Amino acid sequence: MSMGMRRRAILLSLTFAAAVLVLAGALAVLAPSVSAPSAGEGARSGVVTLREAYQEHQSGLQVEARGEVVRVLPDDNEGSRHQRFILRLSSGQTLLIAHNIDLAPRLEGLQAGDTVGFFGEYEWNPEGGVVHWTHRDPGGDHPDGWLEYRGQRYR
Repeated sequence: MSMGMRRRAILLSLTFAAAVLVLAGALAVLAPSVSAPSAGEGARSGVVTLREAYQEHQSGLQVEARGEVVRVLPDDNEGSRHQRFILRLSSGQTLLIAHNIDLAPRLEGLQAGDTVGFFGEYEWNPEGGVVHWTHRDPGGDHPDGWLEYRGQRYR
């Protein structure tokens, strides 16, 4: 093999190796993440879960999403007291949030147009559904829920 052919072979090998490294890096960037979804991703998948739960009349699902407050309702003071408000999800679905204020702090200053994130239990109804258990379970028998409002998590 002549010196010129060796140089070409080495140059070709180096070029091929560089291309493989670039391609491997690109594939690593494009590969799905194994880590937990970000808050935004969890919220998007929660909206899909909630839409499907509503369409299939399912209840008892733990869900996470966020929505815009469209109406603040009076507290429900029968039995355990609940702060109540209606959220509209990005899908257009509306939900009643029933937040137990005997077990968790009230969202002070809540008004239409505010954004609230939540993790709680979904119960189907014809109006879009209800989310409750947005607080810690003092008995430890139910997954703890929460609300997020103005950068603070309420449990």
